[in-house]
Amino acid sequence: MTTSWGRRLIASVSAAVAVGAIAFIAATFVLLAANQLNAAALGSITPYVMYNALVALVLTFAAALLGGLVRRWIAVITGVVVALVSTLLGTIVLFTALNVGFAAAAWAQIFQSFIGLNLPFWLAVAIALPTAGYAVYHAIDDESAFGSGTRIALVRIPATNLADGLVTHIDREPVDAELADKQWDAYVAALSQAGWQTVEVASADGLADSVFVEDTAIVFGDTAVISLPGADSRRAETPGTEAALRAQGLRIERIQEPGTLDGGDVLKVGSTVYVGRGGRTNAEGIRQLRALVAPLGYTVVGVPVTKALHLKTAVTALPDGTVIGYEPLVDNPSVFERFLPVPEAHGTAVVVLSDDTVLMSSSAPASVALVEDLGYTVVQVDISEFEKLEGCVTCLSIRIR
Repeated sequence: MTTSWGRRLIASVSAAVAVGAIAFIAATFVLLAANQLNAAALGSITPYVMYNALVALVLTFAAALLGGLVRRWIAVITGVVVALVSTLLGTIVLFTALNVGFAAAAWAQIFQSFIGLNLPFWLAVAIALPTAGYAVYHAIDDESAFGSGTRIALVRIPATNLADGLVTHIDREPVDAELADKQWDAYVAALSQAGWQTVEVASADGLADSVFVEDTAIVFGDTAVISLPGADSRRAETPGTEAALRAQGLRIERIQEPGTLDGGDVLKVGSTVYVGRGGRTNAEGIRQLRALVAPLGYTVVGVPVTKALHLKTAVTALPDGTVIGYEPLVDNPSVFERFLPVPEAHGTAVVVLSDDTVLMSSSAPASVALVEDLGYTVVQVDISEFEKLEGCVTCLSIRIR
């Protein structure tokens, strides 16, 4: 997540307390109702539920701290696991406290309780954790996109027809969709582990190139410019990205016809914005972007791109502003104030994670070594299946700082 460990700790504790309290109250009420609301029954019901609730509280806290509430679908799985494990451990603790021996009959009683007395409890946990627990956690841990130190990365899950994605400057190779899904998960995990909050743009199954979400928008502070992709087949990708950006509170501008612009053609280095003029971005798109961002304090510099799909296929920038690129793919390195050649085509792309840490592809070990030798920490990810479709580490996310 993007926030400090202290904030995550508070969010985890709060979520755990919420889940434990809800489960305790819900299970107690159901069991009391089963006893015809007889107050005398509370004496036996309370300890039966209490141990389960305490274990659920501890497990929820640990799970939240380890990322179990980062995304909704993860929270659903976490909820089921915590519900079942806390019920089992809580009942074992209760039996131990009551000096009940763990003979076969006792174990049978424990497991039968899952569809008996313990049923209301574990169902309550399974429901409360991905709903109330998730909401409490994110209410505390999440900040707006412009809060202090907040870094958000929009990502989009690969479409089922990923292998049909467009290829223009390289030969088409078979894409392993299952491996691509695993690589995408690892990429998202790497961003999260580096302190970025990952937010999923609504999936666009059937839009083969939609995983390359960077092409659909460019963010300048609190303003997002929705692109108009140069490939007609990709224009249906932008509404989902716009909705996600609006949800982060960004002000929306857009490129309009006859202009075209892909986000992969836009490289920001300080207040200078290099924009590739190539197969996906035209002169009118560059003119419109210049007019939109000049009032924000940015200077747009057009850069010819004839040897690669996008400008950021050929060059990106290190945190200190040095532009790195693979010279055979760069039309004119002298355009950039400081240019450093890298030895591999897949070594041109870096995602700046912090002032001293970058994300790079593991398929460019010599380039990784070069960047590390400059004093940077390099987080490596395998994105080989996306590289077969002219993708790189920058293409798979939109970073909001």
